[in-house]
Amino acid sequence: MTANASAIDIKAVRAIKGLIMDATRKASSGHPGGAMSSADMAYVLFKDYLRFDPADPKWFDRDRFVLSAGHESMLQYALLYLRGVLTMEDLMHFRQFHSKTPGHPENFDTPGVECTTGPLGQGFSMSVGMAVAEEMLRQRLGEDIVSHYTYVLSSDGDVQTPVFQGSAALAGLWGLGRLIVLFDKNSVQLASPTSVCDDTDHKKLFEALGWHVVEINGHDHAAIRQALDAARAETQKPSIIIGHTIIAKGSFSMEGKSASHGAPFSDKEIEETKKLLELPVDKTFYMPEDAAAHFRARFPELETAAKNWNKALEDRLNSDPVFEDLWRQIKRAPGNRDLAWPVFEPSKAVATRSAWGACLGGLIDQMPLLVGGSADLDPSNQTEKFRDITGIFGKANRKGRALCFGVREFPMTAIVNGISLHGALTPFSATFLIFSDYARNALRMAALQRTPALHVYTHDSFYVGEDGPTHEPIEQISSLRLIPNMLVMRPADANETAACLDAALSQTSRPTCLLLTRQNLPILDPAAYPALKDGVKHGGYVLAEAASGKPDMILMASGSEVSLAIAAAKLLPEISIRIVSMPCMELFNEQPEDYKNAVLPPDVPFRYATEAGRPELWCQYTGRLDRVHGISHFGASAPAGKLAEAYGFTPEHLAAKIKAAYAAK
Repeated sequence: MTANASAIDIKAVRAIKGLIMDATRKASSGHPGGAMSSADMAYVLFKDYLRFDPADPKWFDRDRFVLSAGHESMLQYALLYLRGVLTMEDLMHFRQFHSKTPGHPENFDTPGVECTTGPLGQGFSMSVGMAVAEEMLRQRLGEDIVSHYTYVLSSDGDVQTPVFQGSAALAGLWGLGRLIVLFDKNSVQLASPTSVCDDTDHKKLFEALGWHVVEINGHDHAAIRQALDAARAETQKPSIIIGHTIIAKGSFSMEGKSASHGAPFSDKEIEETKKLLELPVDKTFYMPEDAAAHFRARFPELETAAKNWNKALEDRLNSDPVFEDLWRQIKRAPGNRDLAWPVFEPSKAVATRSAWGACLGGLIDQMPLLVGGSADLDPSNQTEKFRDITGIFGKANRKGRALCFGVREFPMTAIVNGISLHGALTPFSATFLIFSDYARNALRMAALQRTPALHVYTHDSFYVGEDGPTHEPIEQISSLRLIPNMLVMRPADANETAACLDAALSQTSRPTCLLLTRQNLPILDPAAYPALKDGVKHGGYVLAEAASGKPDMILMASGSEVSLAIAAAKLLPEISIRIVSMPCMELFNEQPEDYKNAVLPPDVPFRYATEAGRPELWCQYTGRLDRVHGISHFGASAPAGKLAEAYGFTPEHLAAKIKAAYAAK
């Protein structure tokens, strides 16, 4: 049982286990075993160490707690009940529609939850991002304003994931001394003991990655406190406390069994377990008043600390103009930044990735809280200048703003999510579009959590050329568009790139994927195409009106195919063609019906679209798949121009297809 703990602490932990059993049983689903094995470590952390404002779950300098083992959600909800941000009724609605206690923690539903977890490994990776944000902000704002810890509760399955281990390597490299992981090593998973799939020596592994490691009995409160004290004293390395535990600890007959992982206990098991834990068998959702009061005894101290912090903040704002300016930028709404963007003249063709690089350079001084980096593709992603000017973040340079992620697209994206969730900083990631597949679940989690981070993907089509089909995106554009609450922007030229960035950096509750070309594209002259500047924010707009004023047809495109559409239309003088640039379908689809009908008039039913990717999603505008010129097969290794000819992405071929389709309408 629980060791080296006071009688009242034992009573509280047992009551928490009772809540876990009752809630999972009432919901007829859930994960009681791991939640019970983690209960001792989580209880000690929340009761004695975690710093928060009882009156304000969003207090700026709060410690961050992330339940990376998101399936243990009922444990976190029980502790949030003791913190006073959830009610017992909330616990009774565990896993129910529109409750504050969903099956896995969701940051947008539940106060006190820092990020949405469940897909194992990502909670930890986001915690690395939060710890990076804390370190960067402490260097800029001072330790009197930023001095919090990031705590993580992880499980065996969590630690096994590649995204966890890639992020752990970066945390060790960066020396994130305020990142502390509680590893509930109960050595049991859903299907089996961990021994059948993993024999890692975790102490040696994390020491090799540059971590401070402590191994303890995860049910011994004195050992837990000693380990947490040692972790907090270690300022140069992240810490992991490997707590050896027993799954379903304290249960009548489920201890050590995989069956306890993912299903509620039977009524008989709960009854017998409550007898063992000295809990009233005739009561459910029971928390003794003295146990709750004991947990909350530290609240006055925490409230005083928060008030003192607020006073320190007020003093700094009144006495330090530099600090006041930085704080104002932190609190400024993204849509109120009024950023200056370069204007690209039509004298020469420019790749949209190069335009992004130029825009990024211009943001260095305008957005001092902009941070991010590339997955080992800085020269290709055009993030090299940002890296060289702002400096590389690491042990030797805490003020660096550039993050060198290495070839770790999944960890990179999840870490950027964590930086965004922490607040105050604006993060970006960058890699090739083809490698967005490596990061896909982190992108999905970004959208689910409503994080307004920027994810830049260059080399966005078969025009990659000689590197061949392994590096040539085909389905990726459509795949990203299928993620709910995600903006996917594919600008037509350098000026649209700047406009897309302006729209992306104005977002407050959704991420943006910016898709950019390797190849040079003609510049759309702002004088010739005046609708461009304001049109992009609507997602789609009339770039060029039909010569007659009333179009016979509408030709739509995004990205590199906009200039192709313009060239093809010039070969069809007999057809009055309106050209619509569609850099962002999601933004366009959100526009009022009047706007959409003005761009795509219902009385002009013949519509055609072209894009160097899968064609299917364009059917929502054209109505027919045979009125979309895309690509539905893998590419090849050849010069880009040769591939364009082979795949029909030339003005002549596109014009011929449009002419034939128009004649057959």
